[in-house]
Amino acid sequence: MASLNVGNLGEYLREQRRTAQLSLRQLADAAGVSNPYLSQIERGLRKPSAEVLQQVAKALRISAETLYVRAGILDEKERDELETRAVILADPSINERQKQVLLQIYESFRKENGFVTSADTDGTGEDAAGDAGVRADGSDDEAPPPRKQSAGEPFQGEQP
Repeated sequence: MASLNVGNLGEYLREQRRTAQLSLRQLADAAGVSNPYLSQIERGLRKPSAEVLQQVAKALRISAETLYVRAGILDEKERDELETRAVILADPSINERQKQVLLQIYESFRKENGFVTSADTDGTGEDAAGDAGVRADGSDDEAPPPRKQSAGEPFQGEQP
């Protein structure tokens, strides 16, 4: 993890607060923290907890992960992976099983490209696919592999 860079965080918070056209008091009220405490954070005198940063991020309507990176709590690479996972999990257009399969595929691609995945760091020693019984193409292990299309043959679902 990166070291704490509270001064940079404070400057960034002040800039975001001014962009949102909020006074220090308004932001403190919206975030549920005291006005003096928020002032000390902005001036680089205090090291806020992740919980306080989350409250401030919500009040500013910005990503909490961005504040975590600024505070040195989270590395940039970790933030990117977390945001990708969050977007997948929040997608209402796919069901839970599809989300899990998509996350497994994402993890396997990251591993293939040499990135340490969260599955590698969870202590199970299993790869991203684990023993979920799902191949990278989303099909079950027991299912036969998809049939290859031959030249001139219509696509599946296409009328000849």
